[in-house]
Amino acid sequence: MARRHLSPDEAALWTALTRSVRPIRPHGRVMPALPTQTVAVAVKTGLTPPPRLTPAPAPIRTPAAVLDSGWEKRIRGGTINPDMSIDLHGHSLSAAHVRLNQAIASGLARDARVLLVVTGKPPKNAADGASRRGVIRAEIGHWLETSPYADRIASVRVAHPRHGGDGALYLVLRRKK
Repeated sequence: MARRHLSPDEAALWTALTRSVRPIRPHGRVMPALPTQTVAVAVKTGLTPPPRLTPAPAPIRTPAAVLDSGWEKRIRGGTINPDMSIDLHGHSLSAAHVRLNQAIASGLARDARVLLVVTGKPPKNAADGASRRGVIRAEIGHWLETSPYADRIASVRVAHPRHGGDGALYLVLRRKK
């Protein structure tokens, strides 16, 4: 099969296109983008589809590593009072996941600031006495990260012994804006 040669218009368009492409990992000099006028001429002539503008992704808010000193004192001292609580231990993984999302949605609807999530204490390993994480507790971090409410969670902390210690978590929810 014989190769087809580009017409002068196609060659100019191809040259303009190759100049506008930037490598993902530049190994050398990066070519500057073409002026929008060149792209507009190519679009008007029908030789290329119009470029699609994609909006920048919204920044994802992650739980804070450190809360302000007032929150930290209240958590350490056990003086924090959860606005709501949910007990997940004894449920299957899928049921616990659904209940957690429902509880977060309910807490947000009620303008709750602190949600106490009881996951249950991790079981003790009879052989050496060392504890290991329970199944729900092992999954809850992933559930919270991928939750539709992830951007509304300000922080996740282990509960004070008064509220369950290692068997529970505080979810500090963000205020409405």
